[in-house]
Amino acid sequence: MLRFILRRLLVAAATLVVISLVTFGLFFAVPSSPAKVMCGKNCTAEDIAQVEARLGIDQPLPRQYTDFVQGVFVGRTYGEGDFARRCPAPCLGYSFRNNQPVTEIIAQRLPVTASIVAGGAVIWLLLGVTLGMVSALRRGTVFDRAAIGVTLAGASMQVYFFGLILLYVLVYATGLLPFPSYTPLTQNPLRWAVGLLLPWMTLGFLNSALYARLSRAQMLETLSEDFVRTARAKGLSPRQVHLRHALRAAITPIVTIAGLDIGTSLGGTFITESIFGLQGLGKATVEAVQFLNLPLVMATVLLAAVFIVVANIVVDVLYAVIDPRVRLN
Repeated sequence: MLRFILRRLLVAAATLVVISLVTFGLFFAVPSSPAKVMCGKNCTAEDIAQVEARLGIDQPLPRQYTDFVQGVFVGRTYGEGDFARRCPAPCLGYSFRNNQPVTEIIAQRLPVTASIVAGGAVIWLLLGVTLGMVSALRRGTVFDRAAIGVTLAGASMQVYFFGLILLYVLVYATGLLPFPSYTPLTQNPLRWAVGLLLPWMTLGFLNSALYARLSRAQMLETLSEDFVRTARAKGLSPRQVHLRHALRAAITPIVTIAGLDIGTSLGGTFITESIFGLQGLGKATVEAVQFLNLPLVMATVLLAAVFIVVANIVVDVLYAVIDPRVRLN
């Protein structure tokens, strides 16, 4: 297990290096210069040169990239004299548009996105997997047909549509819930949960549709396997057959999708954050792209890549725990 994790970490590091190179190169493929965007329309060539010097983009591209990597480990200083800005390690860049290190922006925005994803993931996994498993065990019944109909409705809806419906019904029409807001968990856990309940319900219902359908299909396939029939022939109770044997085998592909979904969502849930007016990482990323904020773009892309890579490693390790037939090589 330890050797496997070490190998995966080495592959993850190489993957992140490639992603950082591609992101860095794509940014400079954009025709418009970030210095011109920041300086404005009335800037002279001298003003633009000064802005480029502060950003550090007046150096050759290899030098700029090595400076970026060096800053991650030891920090770096942007500009000189009165315009000098210190970015402590781990420095993912300094945003002169926001006038603060990128790591500070991420530290402010990431808890919002992480809170949205954490609550939504709990709901969509519990609701989706439970609904799918029960539906498979009651195949052909009224419950099964109703569950299929609900999942089809959920799969056909979009976040911006279902979220607005919940917002209107539960906030504006009935006043059952307050308008979504973010309160740090450590400050007030109850207000944190109440303020994010609508985003959780939106993501939880829509994403649970996929997991319910997948869980049902996997459970039906597993129940027809030879080892399940053998377990029944041994006289095991239906609960032992379904939970100990069938569920463990059926849940493996679900773990894969769940890991990727959670890792991807942690990189930013722009639509959900926009609908409910939450200042998360997804919204910060889109704003950075619009204003060609290179440090913030690179940092958010790398952070999203880290989440996905880590999620893949965790999923691979969980395979061996959930399903003994899987061996790590």
